[in-house]
Amino acid sequence: MHHPAPPTPEFLAHVADRQATLRTHLAALLPAGTPLTLELGCGHGHFLTRYAAAHSDQCCVGLDLLADRIRRAVRKRDRARLAHLHFLKCEAVEFLACLPAGVTLGDVFVLFPDPWPKRRHHKNRLLQADFLTQLADRAGQGSRLFFRTDHAEYFAFARAALASHPVWRIDMAVPWPLDEPTVFQQKASAFQSLVAVRAG
Repeated sequence: MHHPAPPTPEFLAHVADRQATLRTHLAALLPAGTPLTLELGCGHGHFLTRYAAAHSDQCCVGLDLLADRIRRAVRKRDRARLAHLHFLKCEAVEFLACLPAGVTLGDVFVLFPDPWPKRRHHKNRLLQADFLTQLADRAGQGSRLFFRTDHAEYFAFARAALASHPVWRIDMAVPWPLDEPTVFQQKASAFQSLVAVRAG
C-alpha cells in the first residue's frame, strides 16, 4: 500500500504563514459580536451579492477556491457598493480555524457544491461529520445551514450526515431567506434542498 510522504518543514512553515496572514486579515475585516452570514463555494458571487443587498444589517462572506471566481464576485460587490460583503479565496476548514474568537456564524449556505460522485472521492465531500462539527463549533445557537444540490446521491449522503449529527437538527419547515437561483441552479433540471438548525 502506498503511503503519502509526510509534509516537509518548508510546507508546514508555508501553511503557518498563510494562516497567520489570514487570521490578521479576518481580525481586521470582521466585526466581533455580529453573526456572520457565510457562503461556502460562492462561485461568481451572484447569490450572496443579492442576499447582502437585501440584508444590509448582516456581515456576509463568500469563500471559493478559484481566484477568477473571487475576482468576478468582488466586481459584483463593488458595482453594488456593498461594504458589508466580502469575498475570499480560501478553504472552508482553514477559514473556520482562523476565524476570530469573537465572531460566530449565523446562516451558512452551501449551494450546489462539487458532489465528488466517484466513491473513492467521497472523502472530499464537504458535508460530513468532522466538518459539520467544525461548523457547529463556530456557529451560534439557532444558526441555520442551508444546503441545495442537483445530485441525488450527495443529497442523501449529506442528509444522513446531518440526521446523525449530535448538534445539527434538520428542520424542513424553515423558510429560505432568499430564493435567488444560482448559476448552477439555473442549469439544473431538478434539485433538492434542506435546512438544518444548530440545536445542541
